[in-house]
Amino acid sequence: MFSNPLFDDRTDAGEKLAVAVFAELEKLNLTAPEAVKPIVYALPRGGLPIAVPIARLLGCALDVVVAKKITRPDNLEYAIGAATADGQVMWQNQKPRNLSFQTLALQQALDQAQSLQADLSPGRPNVSAAGALAILVDDGIATGMTMAVAAQALRAQQPAALWICVPVAPQDLIQFLEEMSDRAIVLETPDPFYSVSRFYAEFPQVETEVALACLVQQNQWRS
Repeated sequence: MFSNPLFDDRTDAGEKLAVAVFAELEKLNLTAPEAVKPIVYALPRGGLPIAVPIARLLGCALDVVVAKKITRPDNLEYAIGAATADGQVMWQNQKPRNLSFQTLALQQALDQAQSLQADLSPGRPNVSAAGALAILVDDGIATGMTMAVAAQALRAQQPAALWICVPVAPQDLIQFLEEMSDRAIVLETPDPFYSVSRFYAEFPQVETEVALACLVQQNQWRS
């Protein structure tokens, strides 16, 4: 763990990120009543506790884009690509040459994403990113693969604008994030980076029940 963590926990990071997002909206005059409506989209599960304070401050709907890494069977931490529950796929550099491996690895990622999306569906609002300001949130970015494919999935819905907002990411990914979005808000870009978890004093795994509760509570509160 980082010797001096940047955030106490995901809630602390989310509250700080919410302030930064709101300030940017005000600067661009996007808090006016006639402005395009925002919708906050979290990458579950870890992105949901980050996203709640943002959606709460903006008074908007909270939804998810479920994305999973496509991994090698001999190294489940190494992402060779990523896929979303609705079938958007992105490969790191290029597709694997082994067609059977490619098919198996992709199907595993799709199955995981679709299963999690089904678990979270009771808390999701009936909204579309079309014409909205889509604010895509996670608890941090290490490689950017799941964030990239999630952004691709939201772009397919034709939002008015897409923002990527995270508490922490490597400095060398900032240009990449700016290229895939209309605006990237990153609170901290520490170096060396290594992993997202080291910048939090507390970084437990977010269980599906907790993630679902985040969705339910925000969307019930809003209604």
